[in-house]
Amino acid sequence: MTKWTTNDIPDLTGRSAVVTGTGGIGFETASALAAAGAEVIVAGRNPASGEKAVERIHARTPGADVAFERVDLADLSTVAAFGDRLRRSRDSLHVLINNAAVMAPPDKRLTSDGFELQFGTNFLGHFALTAQLLPLLRKAEGARVVSLGSLAANGGAIDFQNLNAERAYQPMAIYSQSKLACILFAFELQRRSDWAGWGIDSIAAHPGISRSDLIPNSAGRWEFSRLLRTGLPFLFQPVAQGALPSLYAATSPDARPGAYYGPDRLAETRGHPAPAKVVDQAKDAAVAGRLWNEAERLTGLSFDQAA
Repeated sequence: MTKWTTNDIPDLTGRSAVVTGTGGIGFETASALAAAGAEVIVAGRNPASGEKAVERIHARTPGADVAFERVDLADLSTVAAFGDRLRRSRDSLHVLINNAAVMAPPDKRLTSDGFELQFGTNFLGHFALTAQLLPLLRKAEGARVVSLGSLAANGGAIDFQNLNAERAYQPMAIYSQSKLACILFAFELQRRSDWAGWGIDSIAAHPGISRSDLIPNSAGRWEFSRLLRTGLPFLFQPVAQGALPSLYAATSPDARPGAYYGPDRLAETRGHPAPAKVVDQAKDAAVAGRLWNEAERLTGLSFDQAA
């Protein structure tokens, strides 16, 4: 694979995208899509951050077709309201990038719906968002859903007895589980799209180790990840570089349905987009199917009914 960059993004005029997250990887992803001509909706929970992101994108690309919409992935009522607004206001959606995340808060916290914050935001919120937008994605030619994993997922495990940290809360273990769940969701969505004929390509991606605001905004002041980020910044690639796997998955004609992409250098911590290693726990279709059923039960949403 050549060293793919944003210069390789095809003309996206006439295509539309929703990107969750107003800063970091999400911002760079939305900015690059808008620069290539796409209509972009930046979806996030904080209107001030969202409007700032839109202003920054307009400053980079005057005339960009970009807008902010409020969605709090930790509050499924806002996800439902967002889905309803979009279904009423448009006929189709070409790209959904499930990017936003919460990483390793030091204490257990809950979403508005009573789920553990990381599992509820990173996985269940995006599961629900995809279900809400499925009718629009099905109506678009060449629709893609990109779900963000993480290198942390490689050490994760799905513990069905502790999905919501019912038994124990270990910040990084729960984060790793939530990101592994996102990868399993991406693969299972592709299987179900193939079975049901939804016509949607589902692809997973991860950003390597990047200078995003995920770690500084989430870790406690003296936690190792924050100290590493602050004291050894050379270990982290620029955030725009970290967005490349997501952008490749969302736009490249060569991106394969059901694949997983990440950086190509230094154990996938940095570099240009390339096929990423899929660990055994992410390949387990039985676990993916059980997790899907559990997500439908917890969110009260059925993809079959949404379709």
